[in-house]
Amino acid sequence: MMATAIPSPRNLRLSPTLLWYIGRQYLSLFLMFFFGLATVILLITVVDVIDRVSGKGADLATMLQLAFMKLPYLTQEVMPFTALFAALTTFWRLTRSHELVVTRSAGVSVWQFLLPVLIAGLLLGAVTTSLLNPVASILLGRYEALESTFKGKSSSTFSISKTGLWLRQPGEKGQPGENGQSVIHAVSVTPDTMVLNNVIVFKYEEDDRFIGRIDAKTAELRDGRWILFEAWKTAPGVPAEFFESTDLSTDLTIEKIQESLADPQTISFWSLPSFIALMKEAGFSAVRHQLQFHRLLATPFLLIAMILLAASFSLRPQRRGRVGLVLLGGVMTGFLFYFVSNFVFTLGLSGKIPVILAAWLPSGVSMMLGVAALLHLEDG
Repeated sequence: MMATAIPSPRNLRLSPTLLWYIGRQYLSLFLMFFFGLATVILLITVVDVIDRVSGKGADLATMLQLAFMKLPYLTQEVMPFTALFAALTTFWRLTRSHELVVTRSAGVSVWQFLLPVLIAGLLLGAVTTSLLNPVASILLGRYEALESTFKGKSSSTFSISKTGLWLRQPGEKGQPGENGQSVIHAVSVTPDTMVLNNVIVFKYEEDDRFIGRIDAKTAELRDGRWILFEAWKTAPGVPAEFFESTDLSTDLTIEKIQESLADPQTISFWSLPSFIALMKEAGFSAVRHQLQFHRLLATPFLLIAMILLAASFSLRPQRRGRVGLVLLGGVMTGFLFYFVSNFVFTLGLSGKIPVILAAWLPSGVSMMLGVAALLHLEDG
């Protein structure tokens, strides 16, 4: 009589029912933490907005509008903490109720019952990058534009397009068109010295009536003035006049112009690659935008890393008095990771380390630490 082969516990497969049960537990807790944190963030943002624009002509409805515009961006930033808190709570609940103890005694490995949570984290990260980020970037741009109208910021604007660089600034004081504006176009720029190449300046009156034009080979920003070299000045009904050099007053500085470039946070994930290409073509450094793009790409893996770290802290059965300390250790590890990732990001911005390394290092190291801890938990 032949003996029936008994399957090895390591070869047992997680049933779809249990897989769905664990995944549903995590998703429900994730949504609970997400909306809880979003509510707290909204209240703090409302107070911050009131402090910023109160007494500057903004009514309560506008203040609330500003707070809601900024909310998607802020919730996107705390998504890793949401994933961490939800995973810690999920695994702690399942361990406390002995459901994971029974599951593991049936031969299910830690990797098998982690699978639904890891899949959920991967999907949530993909949704954050592909859907939440575009919405957050659009609303953040509108928030900054609306806020600037109440804070009285400079009306000069700077943008980059496929045709080159475009800069709008107020008209020169004491000159025709001083109540209007000047629109400067250049094919490229040397950003360190702010020298514009192949420059055209269009001058307008207050009613947007064209009053003149300057064509120059180069324009250099010096002490509150644009110095235009090899320039031709033209105006309606007036013969063109050539100047070896001429100037145009401005309230801009190199710092103001670089700050006025589109903030990476206000550009959608889907638009960042083309914008980076435009910046490089124009001669500007695109380090900030490249970092933002790779950070968004790494978001799904960052959430997986948070889940692995949470699992390493909350899966092992704990004595009653040590549960709080273990969970606190998980939370503190998450915050430590946040500060370290910001430090690495700063190194990337300064050029001390490569952009890709700065963007991917935090999630990569966290994943390796989580995997190592779980391997020790499972086989050690």
